[in-house]
Amino acid sequence: MTDEQERAQPSGVWATAVGVARGRALESERENALFRDPLARAFAAAGGLWPSSPPLPDDEAARRRRLAVTFSIVIRTKFLDDLLQQASASGVRQIVLLGAGMDSRAFRMDWPEGTRLFEVDTAAPLDFKASVLRQERAVARCERIAVAVDLREDWPRTLTAAGHDPTMPTVWIAEGLLIYLPGDAVDLLLARISAQSAAGSRMGLTLGSRGAIERFGADAVPGSAASMGVSEMPDAPVGWLAGHGWEASCHTLRERAAAYGRPISTPPQHEEGPGGLISAVRR
Repeated sequence: MTDEQERAQPSGVWATAVGVARGRALESERENALFRDPLARAFAAAGGLWPSSPPLPDDEAARRRRLAVTFSIVIRTKFLDDLLQQASASGVRQIVLLGAGMDSRAFRMDWPEGTRLFEVDTAAPLDFKASVLRQERAVARCERIAVAVDLREDWPRTLTAAGHDPTMPTVWIAEGLLIYLPGDAVDLLLARISAQSAAGSRMGLTLGSRGAIERFGADAVPGSAASMGVSEMPDAPVGWLAGHGWEASCHTLRERAAAYGRPISTPPQHEEGPGGLISAVRR
């Protein structure tokens, strides 16, 4: 039986990862792409979202919301790519992608010798991903370690057993993850990250603003779950992270988009909060 025949189709919350891959595939086809993700198209196709996607909603506002979410995926991907490159340049050689989904940074980015990249997610998306990687004969550019564990469980123990060394600096990435978690689960996740982070560790987070799902809707990313838990992010993320021992900087999507040469021309329809793109350093 082939990988394609064995492959389980995306379902539930993790199906959004395939929608995110489609957004990255579309960006990769642009002449002035902010990044190139050669595996994104394969992930989207395996999940039934390429070359077509679910039809756009008839409602014009819903169509704009979907385009806005796809745009945000592109900007946050570029933001975290830059953060990872800067961390590598500073000498950090451990990377942990929490809720890794269809992330292909282990394959598409250049990594210094000795880099170990851990992809943490549940078994279903990791198995789906593995079948696509075999199909594409993808070769990682660093030591890639898939860690199958539910983030609601004792994932630090499983991560350590897989080879993560908490005495060495780590780059932690939580991209498009926290908005699915209730507030107490977000606090627990951050506490666990902090306990596993040596001085000099880095972190990249994408935070959802209050009411984000209500504004953008669960249909904004093709393949997304019909209902999602919404985390109410703190109004002062810098102070929130400082309380866990991190020195953080916040950026708005609009600010980063302008810096990358993709300015948002329309005025904001909602007041922007303190920033949903976060970089932090463990002191």
